[in-house]
Amino acid sequence: MSQSTELKPPSIEQSSNIPRIKEKKHIKVIEKIYKSNTNSDYTEKLWGLAKNFDYTSNSNHYWGIPELSLLYKTPLYEEASPSQKLALNHLFWVANYHYISVSEISTSMYNMVTAGVFQNLGGYEELCKELELETNQESYHIRSFQKVAYNTKTALLGKTTLGNPLAGKSDKEWLGKLLPKSLQSFFFSGQYKTVFSSYQDYFLSFIAKKMLENKKQYYSQYLRELEQKNQPLAAASEGILGQVAPRHWVRFFTLNWGISPFMACQYYCIRYTANAYLKNHEYRYYKSFQELENRNEFIPAPTAISYYHLLDESFHTTTSQTLAKDMYRELSKPTAYEKFLSRKIIQMMQNNMLSGLSGALPGRFVADSPLFMLFIYKLLKSPVFGMSNQESLYWMEKCFCQEHDGFHVALKYHGKLLEALRRVFNTLEYQSTVNREMTIMAAGGSIGKAITSNIKVFDQFSRSIPDSN
Repeated sequence: MSQSTELKPPSIEQSSNIPRIKEKKHIKVIEKIYKSNTNSDYTEKLWGLAKNFDYTSNSNHYWGIPELSLLYKTPLYEEASPSQKLALNHLFWVANYHYISVSEISTSMYNMVTAGVFQNLGGYEELCKELELETNQESYHIRSFQKVAYNTKTALLGKTTLGNPLAGKSDKEWLGKLLPKSLQSFFFSGQYKTVFSSYQDYFLSFIAKKMLENKKQYYSQYLRELEQKNQPLAAASEGILGQVAPRHWVRFFTLNWGISPFMACQYYCIRYTANAYLKNHEYRYYKSFQELENRNEFIPAPTAISYYHLLDESFHTTTSQTLAKDMYRELSKPTAYEKFLSRKIIQMMQNNMLSGLSGALPGRFVADSPLFMLFIYKLLKSPVFGMSNQESLYWMEKCFCQEHDGFHVALKYHGKLLEALRRVFNTLEYQSTVNREMTIMAAGGSIGKAITSNIKVFDQFSRSIPDSN
């Protein structure tokens, strides 16, 4: 997210020219969420733990069950010492919450983009207040995760960066479906390659506003203010949305989410996916906290942070699910354009963040990339393992390119998330069968495909590493 863009929530007191709509079931759910979330103190407890976090005081304890560890059940893990296994458990937490924190930065912005639409829709004052509250909570979550992660990485690895893979597909196929034939020749000619890179945001903005011209009365105040200040739309390069699409497409989606009430609700399909992705493993930290508390044993601060974060996020998850599954049904039926774009966004999400399997990082559902292999390589050469170049590559080949129990653990987490997403997407009648049944994600849950992909990537990666130590 651009540092120059000020995150300013829409005014809750802003009056609307549209009369309050008749109260529906989903409105009552939202009011209940807001009341319960306002009265909770999970954010304060989470932030208090993070402010006082000291790695040394937590370093001799597992922060979650052993299977929530980097390289769990790989050949390397089986040979690792007890202290190395602890480090891998801690670094899994760091990698996981790095991904969550950068995703929540985007969430904070989209809460405000969509709240601007709901404010103009009328009758959703409590929803706007809830989204404003959630945005404030996310700011504490992000700072908490970053503080723990920084201290842990510094203690274990020094200045090592945990990066996330960026995935992007060709725009040509589906852009052609959105554009009139008269414009396709320009975009897909040689001019496209030189001019489009400079003016793509302008043209995509034009398309969104033209296709949603009859929804302009709902245009988000957040986006209007950016336009008035001549500030560009921010677009994530990491986290959930950073994986879903390249930045210019994310900005295009943002305009659609910030103009159309239906599309604003559709955004919460993405947010629900992020919520479910998080809960898929965070629930295990939650259970660990409860078990340690019941036995009156020491609870590591990161475990407690995960516990309170899950409780905070339970409100956010209910908000996402209510908007994604129920609220849109009370709006005007989506146009052909809105249906098409909604389907395309979710299909891109499946392709780019849910279409693979990792045997080295349980809960990661894209093919292992050169960037991820580089992190593992740096980890093996770090003080945690202290390996040479050749030793590192030897163990990486065993972990990435040969079947082991770690792949089967990853497959278990894949199945849980697939089931959770199908429960929601199967209820969305406007979605395609591919998205309702999550068929792309399902096909990606293959150990054989993962190993085949890893062999090719590892071969290229290993040839880029010099022979010297």
